[in-house]
Amino acid sequence: MSQQTSLSHDELLQDVSTVELAQALAARLTITPNDWHRLKANRNAQASQLLAAALVFLLKDQPQEALERLEQATGWLDRSISAPPCPSHGNHSIK
Repeated sequence: MSQQTSLSHDELLQDVSTVELAQALAARLTITPNDWHRLKANRNAQASQLLAAALVFLLKDQPQEALERLEQATGWLDRSISAPPCPSHGNHSIK
């Protein structure tokens, strides 16, 4: 990468707020419905999306929301929580 391109990239980032950068990261790390089955047990993916969301809440001065996401991310990493069952495969009662 040339220095000119690097400077342009750096200058571009200067125009983006910290909250916008965190929101972009959170959007990038979000597990989409199409990827849910593939990533539902991926502890790093689950924790990453929660940590990015926690950062957004913290930057928006919502520490309680940030703490909840942080605790959930910790649960993924220490294996104290797991993915819930898929809603479309939930319990079906036979009538």
